[in-house]
Amino acid sequence: MTAAGTRPPVGELLRDWRQRRRLSQLGLAGEAGVSARHLSFVETGRARPSREMVLHLAEQLDVPLRARNELLLAAGFAPVYARRRLDDPDMAAVRTAVDLVLAASEPFPALAVDRGWHLVAANASVALLTDGVAPELLEPPVNVLRLGLHPRGLAPRIRNLPQWRTHLLTRLAREAHLTADPALTALHRELAALPGGTDRRPPDGIAVPLRLAHGDDVLSLLSTVTTFGTAVDLTAAELSVEAFLPADARTAELLRGRSSRSARPAADPSDDQGAGTARERPGVVPAP
Repeated sequence: MTAAGTRPPVGELLRDWRQRRRLSQLGLAGEAGVSARHLSFVETGRARPSREMVLHLAEQLDVPLRARNELLLAAGFAPVYARRRLDDPDMAAVRTAVDLVLAASEPFPALAVDRGWHLVAANASVALLTDGVAPELLEPPVNVLRLGLHPRGLAPRIRNLPQWRTHLLTRLAREAHLTADPALTALHRELAALPGGTDRRPPDGIAVPLRLAHGDDVLSLLSTVTTFGTAVDLTAAELSVEAFLPADARTAELLRGRSSRSARPAADPSDDQGAGTARERPGVVPAP
């Protein structure tokens, strides 16, 4: 967070976000229901916005919650969006929801990441993706994008690497632009410098698949993303769960067969150890 003495004025920050969203003062004023004159005064520092006005303009500009706190601080107000640890008791419902999505995705790989693409949790089938990668890439904090595109990571197994790289780098560049997060910009710069090429030709079919070598076969996977759409906590708002679902019948057959072979025997009903916590459910493993 920027030190108070060097933090830009709130009007300057709002102008930056407006320009980032490619809106004119008149356009934002119309969407926000305020006069363009008043908005101009706010941006130039001639008018001090109220707390409610800062939050209203941030909402219209779709400013991330973390940056809304920065706007409030710049305007002289206390932040309103808390950031709890995922193991905080108040986050129990969030942890349970993540675990449910991860477990429900089995036998297909699924993982949860934070806003910097660091691994938070994964289901057991993610072992399919991490098989054979360099141990140092699995040292926490594990960056999922680095793991996927690094020459010592998943990249050598990706049969459509230029196409998949283009998809991931484009997605990352968009997130960096929308959030104004310098860490994402730096990550994009790092990953774009890795070997593997790009392929900007339109993909065949309905989406860009991840075509992954698996023994003598090639798996074809489609990515889906789940987020907390109404979160007002920073940790929850910045979490996403990405599942890799089969793009064809052969992939589904292979993954279901792999799951059947690796399934453990059912627990003995006489076992008195109990069902365990949500984080201990079969198929859900916390990040290292």
